[in-house]
Amino acid sequence: MARIAGVNVPDKKRIPIALTYIHGIGRTTAFGLCEKLGIDPQTRMGNIDEDTLNRLRTEIDSSGMLIEGDLRREVSMNIKRLMDMKCYRGLRHRMGLPVRGQKTKTNARTRKGPAKPIAGKKK
Repeated sequence: MARIAGVNVPDKKRIPIALTYIHGIGRTTAFGLCEKLGIDPQTRMGNIDEDTLNRLRTEIDSSGMLIEGDLRREVSMNIKRLMDMKCYRGLRHRMGLPVRGQKTKTNARTRKGPAKPIAGKKK
């Protein structure tokens, strides 16, 4: 397995798909990296030589993108800032409810967790 930005990327996947295993690199960015470096997107990660792998690593490092730990830290700090401000979005984060205006009467089970039965409630 190749190791890029502290992540083991799978050898059997095509290069752009394998790069998406790195947090902060999506499909568009991965295909853009391949195009910029002149790498064939159909090539498997296990079939590229060490020189191409090093070029890929240096391009990811020098591009200025936030990836992996830095990106996770920035996102968590942004959420913490909203919670400290006690703005509406911060309160929704703190209560574990949907933040972006979704209804919560019937859905939102992902954020609210499993349904809890209410004792004595009848139809």
